[in-house]
Amino acid sequence: MDYYNEIKNLIETKEINTKVRSIKENNDTLKTYYEIGKLLIKAQGGEKRAKYGDGLIKKWSKRLVLEYGKGYDYTNLSRMRKLYITFEKIGTPSQQLSWSHYYKLLSIKNTNEMNYYINLSINQNLSVRKLRDAIKTKSFERSTIKDKNNIKLITENDSKKTTLSDMLKNPIIINANNTNNINEKALKKYILKELEHFFLELGFGFAFIASEYKIKIGSNNYFIDLLLYNVKLNCYVVIELKKRNLLPKDIGQIEFYMNYIDKCVKESFNNKTEGIIICKENNKLICKYISNKDINIINYLLKEEVIN
Repeated sequence: MDYYNEIKNLIETKEINTKVRSIKENNDTLKTYYEIGKLLIKAQGGEKRAKYGDGLIKKWSKRLVLEYGKGYDYTNLSRMRKLYITFEKIGTPSQQLSWSHYYKLLSIKNTNEMNYYINLSINQNLSVRKLRDAIKTKSFERSTIKDKNNIKLITENDSKKTTLSDMLKNPIIINANNTNNINEKALKKYILKELEHFFLELGFGFAFIASEYKIKIGSNNYFIDLLLYNVKLNCYVVIELKKRNLLPKDIGQIEFYMNYIDKCVKESFNNKTEGIIICKENNKLICKYISNKDINIINYLLKEEVIN
């Protein structure tokens, strides 16, 4: 008898069952809290009236805490009410997120900002810790989404096409410390060391293809700083890093690389290649004359430059 594999099978079965129970427990928790929020709204006379009086919640929370513990205090009951208000029109909360996610998210007062972080958490499968980091580093404020006053929650049946500009942040934060006289080569080294962080900063669906991707044309060799692929956008993404401010020649350079990838690398089923120039500071006058909408210009901040 292979005792080791028998033990291994028992452990795997236990782990699978634990995960299934954890998922079911999370789903049950969200469903229960959603229904509690619904009943609180009804008890307060509807959503409009509920906005003006919290006396009932304060009263009931004291009784519920005595009977069931701090999980049903005034703050938690208020979050449950907001959970219902938020998802009343679009259905039940996404079960991809836990109550700990929603507890943090529902404390955000700006509805569009809250919706942004809910979508971000689902798209990037963020842990609660990484969600906190995204909020702390002001991901919403840095987002390049064009209409920040009309952010809708994504649903399972959402057919809206995601664009690169929906994902990007400006500036992005590069994890680098002790950066006196840092150059582009060192920046690239930091990015490669912290790929997970870099991908989360860029957006979602990114996969690493190569650093210093070699292009040979005739007797000349050229090197793309970073070549990525995005599975959501179904396209290659060319990235050029500039330690300095943006210059007009940078536009021609990245467009040249993008055209090469389109003609010599991408398959017929891939969408057109997109480009990102990451520079210390862009130039609005130069950006004004960029006709290629597939070129995105964003700035970067080094970790030590971020104000907490």
